[in-house]
Amino acid sequence: MLLAVVIALAVMLGAMAQRVSGMGFALVVAPVLVLLIGPFEGVLLVNLCGAISASMVISRVWRSIDWRQFWMLAVPAVLAIVPGALLSVRLGGPVLQIIVGGILVVALTTSLLMNHFDRRVAQVPAALISGTASGFMSATAGVGGPGMSVYAVLTRWEQRSFAATIQPIFVLIGVTSFVTKVVLNETGLPDYDWWLWVLIIASTVVGLALGELIARWVSVRVARLSVIVISYLGGILAIIDGVAGLLAA
Repeated sequence: MLLAVVIALAVMLGAMAQRVSGMGFALVVAPVLVLLIGPFEGVLLVNLCGAISASMVISRVWRSIDWRQFWMLAVPAVLAIVPGALLSVRLGGPVLQIIVGGILVVALTTSLLMNHFDRRVAQVPAALISGTASGFMSATAGVGGPGMSVYAVLTRWEQRSFAATIQPIFVLIGVTSFVTKVVLNETGLPDYDWWLWVLIIASTVVGLALGELIARWVSVRVARLSVIVISYLGGILAIIDGVAGLLAA
């Protein structure tokens, strides 16, 4: 029961971050769930809840969505999900946990370093690379946001349009990653009690509602800084725990 409460709180916090800053759900929730219930099951839940969280934001940003940019990023992202899902299903255990933690740390660091990049890059090649990276990372680690952020920086994408357009992308890659891994996994869905699924979805909804309230007082900058700190700590802890698991095996 305590585990379920911690999972619900993590999901709620991630949903709040998603509402305030436009992204951050997976970055906050993924390392926590990986440590609590394992790399495969944890990322699977992040894929599902991330898609639900983003879908609830879409109606508020619909007019700002750039559908041309959406398709440029979505197509390579979806294609990259299959190899990412295969890797996730085949590995499992401490090795996958180390990979998830490593992806989180590397993706965040790359995203931060790209903020100092002062040259504009052509959209098509940047979208191909960033979309592919986001899809692969979504399937393996549950995090597609950093790849999208890098693309936004490289192409000087206006913030409002970017924050709006990545919501349907998160829905698409989250659902595709979830379904693909369930199909490829021999045991199908994780064997959780029905009430845990309901609790997780309810926590997502409540987190978004709370995020709507605190968005009036918390700046996007503060929210994103909090997401980065939590994500770094979670990624590093996941790597340490994975290495400890390998050494103990």
